[in-house]
Amino acid sequence: MLACGFGSGLMPFASGTWGTLAAWPLYLLIKPAFTDLQFALFLLIAFVLGSACCQRTGRALGVADHGAIVWDEIVAFWLVLWVTPAHWAWQLFAFFAFRFFDIFKPPPARWVDMNMKHGFGVMLDDAIAAVFAAASVAIAWKLYGALP
Repeated sequence: MLACGFGSGLMPFASGTWGTLAAWPLYLLIKPAFTDLQFALFLLIAFVLGSACCQRTGRALGVADHGAIVWDEIVAFWLVLWVTPAHWAWQLFAFFAFRFFDIFKPPPARWVDMNMKHGFGVMLDDAIAAVFAAASVAIAWKLYGALP
């Protein structure tokens, strides 16, 4: 259930996008309950637990990074949202930036995706995509600043 993003990964097409989309309202619901330090710990636990869940689910489905597995997108997008300005337009930009980097997998994400066929690798390539997306948000914020 966790690896498949509470069902969001079971969509017949673009499951990663649906998983990322599911992450957004979940983030808005859960983040206010945490301080930044607590949320960092929460993300670390979600990553470690996710590695184990994705490993087990991938083994059960016969494909290490089966399309239905979207916990990696959820946790990675939570990381991106955490460092994104709390305005819907910036969060929308972060969504598209993350999807872009998750789909096209710039190095070293592509290497991880192709060579690390286990739960940790499934989680890690999305975490790398999240770093690229967060950097894109930071650059855009620096260039364009706050929205009115």
